[in-house]
Amino acid sequence: MSAIEPLYRLFGIEHDVTKDKGQILEADFIIQLYKGLNENFRSQYKNYFRLMKFNQEMENAMLESNFMQNIINDVVSTGEYTLEGIAHYTNIPEEVVREIATGKNTNPSFQSSRRIIELHRTVRLNLYKEIVKNVLSNYLDTDTA
Repeated sequence: MSAIEPLYRLFGIEHDVTKDKGQILEADFIIQLYKGLNENFRSQYKNYFRLMKFNQEMENAMLESNFMQNIINDVVSTGEYTLEGIAHYTNIPEEVVREIATGKNTNPSFQSSRRIIELHRTVRLNLYKEIVKNVLSNYLDTDTA
């Protein structure tokens, strides 16, 4: 069973959905999850954005360029992992994790990003559940409209 199949069942989509349709659904879900995480970070930086008089476009640019930095710093803020712990758990060199966390590396590899996001998901499971619940609610509202 693929990781996306539970979503198919939740939406009432046939199990034998075409590969293309499945990939489109999966891609859209990933985009919605990304947007949900960025909205969480936006709320954390709300006062900073207001102080700096950022418009929506400037906020989006900052959130996008600092996405992985925000993910790492959010993991560290929970107190469950240090930068060294993140590096060890994800099997990423510590200097790479440190560069991402300090904003020196704003374009980490996909593999590194995936590992860090997987760790973030385990540490902030309730946040992910809330985002997924909102995404699914939006899908279901759109479907019935």
